[in-house]
Amino acid sequence: MGKGNTLAGKKTPTRQCIGCGDKKDKKELIRVIKTPEGEITVDFTGKKNGRGAYICNSTECLKSLERSLKTPIPKDIYQELEKEMIKGES
Repeated sequence: MGKGNTLAGKKTPTRQCIGCGDKKDKKELIRVIKTPEGEITVDFTGKKNGRGAYICNSTECLKSLERSLKTPIPKDIYQELEKEMIKGES
């Protein structure tokens, strides 16, 4: 069988968190990308072009982001991610 869980014949894509290594549904994770121009952004659509890294809604997993994207992460991106995590917990 292919990747992901099946629900009424449709596959649910799963991704692995780069921090803790847990596999979760793609929609449960936050995608951060490094664009071809080297810019780091949060990808809410999951469709932006660039190298993506998925993290769960945990500040502990944020620490692995720089290693995975192989570049320093700007402070404003960390702040945006922390806001999203707080929003996701409520």
